[in-house]
Amino acid sequence: MTRSLRQWFRDYLTERRIRRSRLVTKNGHCNVEYGSIRYGNIFAYMQDTWSTFVEVGWFSFMFFYVASFIFSWFIFTLIWYWVARDNGDLWWQNQPENHTACILNMNDLVTSYLYSVETQLTIGFGYRVITAQCPSAITVIMVQVLVGAVITCFWCGVLVHKISMPRQRAKTVTFSENAVISAKQNALCLQIRVANLRKSLLVGSQLYGKLIRTRVTPEGKTIIMEQVNVDFMVDAGKDNLFFVCPLTFYHVIDRSSPFFQMAVDILPRQDFELVVFLDGTAESTNFSQHVRTSYIPQEIIWGHKFLPIISRSKQGKYQVDFSNFSRIEPVPTAHCAYCYHDVNCHHHHSADGIDNRGFEAIEMEQSSSTKM
Repeated sequence: MTRSLRQWFRDYLTERRIRRSRLVTKNGHCNVEYGSIRYGNIFAYMQDTWSTFVEVGWFSFMFFYVASFIFSWFIFTLIWYWVARDNGDLWWQNQPENHTACILNMNDLVTSYLYSVETQLTIGFGYRVITAQCPSAITVIMVQVLVGAVITCFWCGVLVHKISMPRQRAKTVTFSENAVISAKQNALCLQIRVANLRKSLLVGSQLYGKLIRTRVTPEGKTIIMEQVNVDFMVDAGKDNLFFVCPLTFYHVIDRSSPFFQMAVDILPRQDFELVVFLDGTAESTNFSQHVRTSYIPQEIIWGHKFLPIISRSKQGKYQVDFSNFSRIEPVPTAHCAYCYHDVNCHHHHSADGIDNRGFEAIEMEQSSSTKM
């Protein structure tokens, strides 16, 4: 019991460390921290107010939404209080017998706030009303109604845009938990599986990858986050995909591939991250979609393939079994890409181990006694 808890805690810490060290998380979030930003760059966010409020979280959105209304109500409360004070409508001011108030039944700061809320929200209870005696009050009520309409339209637009963001539609596109390396199409290939969980298609879909790594040049210069293109394709090509069911994309590991120098025993010790992108257009909304995920060396399984998930029923309907979406099984696979193309070095890797073709078994004679 204690050992299992200790192992679980150790695995949890390892997974957390890997999650914090990777550039792109499995759900597509970029794990990048910005430091030493000048104040001028911070204020640049406010110059693009629309994008800033669209990209904030829901908690921040609700905070700014409520704060904008309360702030505008308070500002116009002070303005209405000033109008009433200037006309002598407040309760502590000496009012003549023939005095006509600008706003009836508004005589202190609290009633000014209530009238400000009623005016901006166009409630109009009828107890506090404006009269035709004060041109300044008529001007203020016109300005507040227009300001309230602008604030309402702005936040309604932000809310609709946040709800209909392509990011929400992208959550219905899922990638396999692991990538696999095995033989396919007479070549050694790295394969991943992608599925669209909605019945509406992604038009013009295209999948591509970037290998993010740190490399030291022969001159001794360290290149951090070097990006290498990784092309993916399906059996029908790589453009204009018919994304009606889960597809298995593969990358051919040839001499131009960044995986060509890797082998089954050195792959887990490599330091890189494979970021995969999927671009497309939603058929129902015509919005552009952009989905991404990443695979680290420990998530690339050598010598395995994906289990089949598409079948056909007796009624002739195609069925997709998502229980096998990320399940894999071991298959005989070459030890490395170079060995796959070299006949003399073509040995396979399996779950039982790696065969050594150069090993020669000899018989040992068993003696009856041992000399000291």
